[in-house]
Amino acid sequence: MSLNSEQREGTRNELRRNLKLCELTVETIAVELGFTESRLEATFDVGEDSDPVDVWMLRDFLEKTVREGGGTPERYSVLTETARSDAQRWFGLPVRAEWGRRAGK
Repeated sequence: MSLNSEQREGTRNELRRNLKLCELTVETIAVELGFTESRLEATFDVGEDSDPVDVWMLRDFLEKTVREGGGTPERYSVLTETARSDAQRWFGLPVRAEWGRRAGK
């Protein structure tokens, strides 16, 4: 699955809104996910070359962090739970990823 430019822009905006809701710094998120800051920024950009697994990792991490903080995460228009099964098949995405040290890694 490849996102078109409109879908990438929407996903980029949804990730950024959840970043604000989770109240963590980019530096902290990079450490939690085991990403370099440049890898994390590239993932937030949801460019044509972004690793789809990284985008899903970030999506899940932000959603989990917002919920743990008592908030309600921004809904995703493309990275939906329905789309997860396709991502698992296409990209080797784990069944339900729990990313970073917050998940016991």
